[in-house]
Amino acid sequence: MTRTWQITDVTDAARARVAAARLAAAHGVPPLERTRLAASLSTQLRLCLTKGGTWRLTLETGTASRATPEAGATVLHAVVTPSRDDAAAGQPPWRVTVPCPEPVPAADADADVEDPAALAEALLGADEDTALVLDRLTEQENLVDFHREELQQTNQGVVALHAELDAAGRAQREAFAAERKARTEAEHARRRLTFLADASAVLTASLDHHEIVRRLPELLVPEYAASVDVWLFDQDGERPGPAHPAAAVVAARTGRPQYAAADPGGLPGVDDQPPSALAPDRPLLCIPLSTRQAPLGVVTLSPPGERWDPDDAVMLVELTRRASTAIDHAQRYQHNRDIAETLQRALLTELPAPPGLGLAARYLPATHGLNIGGDWYDAFRQPDGGVITVVGDVTGHGLRAAVMMSQLRTALRAYAVDGGSPGRLLTRLHTFLHHLQPDLFATAVIARFHPDDPTVTWAAAGHPPPVLRTPDGRVRTLDEKPGAMLGIPLKQEIADHSVRLAPGSTLALYTDGLVERRALGIDPGIARLAETLGSFGTAELEADLEASADGILRPLLSDSERDDDVCLLLCHVRSS
Repeated sequence: MTRTWQITDVTDAARARVAAARLAAAHGVPPLERTRLAASLSTQLRLCLTKGGTWRLTLETGTASRATPEAGATVLHAVVTPSRDDAAAGQPPWRVTVPCPEPVPAADADADVEDPAALAEALLGADEDTALVLDRLTEQENLVDFHREELQQTNQGVVALHAELDAAGRAQREAFAAERKARTEAEHARRRLTFLADASAVLTASLDHHEIVRRLPELLVPEYAASVDVWLFDQDGERPGPAHPAAAVVAARTGRPQYAAADPGGLPGVDDQPPSALAPDRPLLCIPLSTRQAPLGVVTLSPPGERWDPDDAVMLVELTRRASTAIDHAQRYQHNRDIAETLQRALLTELPAPPGLGLAARYLPATHGLNIGGDWYDAFRQPDGGVITVVGDVTGHGLRAAVMMSQLRTALRAYAVDGGSPGRLLTRLHTFLHHLQPDLFATAVIARFHPDDPTVTWAAAGHPPPVLRTPDGRVRTLDEKPGAMLGIPLKQEIADHSVRLAPGSTLALYTDGLVERRALGIDPGIARLAETLGSFGTAELEADLEASADGILRPLLSDSERDDDVCLLLCHVRSS
């Protein structure tokens, strides 16, 4: 259905608006949509009257296109266009479309809007629509007020929540700061403990007290001290002289750490002193090197910055205490080592010169650790003209081993006066050692030469076998069944063994320090000794047995750190 109105003045516009509202109501357009249609149409007609001319309003019902959400439903189209012969002709038409849920009755659709009664009814309907819209607007305003009040309450809650979050944030930041501080302190404590452990390992690794004193400043400068001076007292107990800071003298006298500075240091366990006259512009921390007997010296340090952290000062005092223990151990070790080495060398035999037999011996003390004192060699004549040669090794090291070695040497000489073969002598030594020192053991090899006998008799007890070089240059080890170690809790009779010696033969007796290496064992070392001994000619051994002994030691010890004593005894049967 299509309706058209010509509009040239205000009356035509009013009639057209009323007809449009009535037609929309007849088609069941909702009041709100009718009001919007009427308002939009009134605004457009007012613009048309302002422009002047003749305009045409067309109202048409139809079906919505498929492109719209209301596809297939009935809609009402309102179109305003200028007349064809008017000056506004050619302008784009104004269009609006509203949905029509209900079909329009024919009578209502064809009614004449110019009927006064119909016009009044349409106006009343428009008023009702307006009133309905106003009611809707009132409801919306009430709803807006409700939401506004809700929003205000929400805003107040948000403000309170922000306050709580801000307080929680401050508390969290304070907790984070405390955690960072605790983590930093823990990291510093871990670093100090790690340094203390590493530095202690470095200081205790050496048995030379001069080396310990040299390493101490290297460990502390520059992280924990700007300078480190170490004063060791003389062995007679003299204290530092006047050239040292007064605080160092007080530390040596009292045995307590002293802090010399213009302001008190407040360091735990440290006494405060006036600034030193030798260094008035810098603080000094003087820590005694204390032992149970007496102070060994004083360590004087200056701080890397203006002053020390109290925890760093505690660590420095502890490190100095450990350094004093290391220095004390090193001095005691050196003292005991000197005594053992002196005793060992004092007990070494001056070799005899029997007819037809050349002897050359070498003894080298260990260069690492307190490993000296257990190895010995000896050679002496028996009453019947025979010559006893022996090389032995007492288990253990140090002064005790040296003393035990001297007792075994003396006992062997005493037993040999009564005669007896090497096996018999070793058996008696075994019994002697077992009863004298049950917790000490020894190894030994004895060879007996006699000018009237072309054979050599030997016996071994847990000792590396002798190595024999024959005049033709061949070398063999005399490894016939030896006895067990001397002193073990076992009754044993050690057997003798004999081999004929041609003139020009050389027999080598030695201790395990010459041939044994920790990584390789003893057998490769014995093989090297045999090879080295075989490399010498008979004439060379005959001419200078002493030089030959040195020539054997050099290649065998070139790869050794000599952490054990070394004994070598060469016995050469002369050709003439």
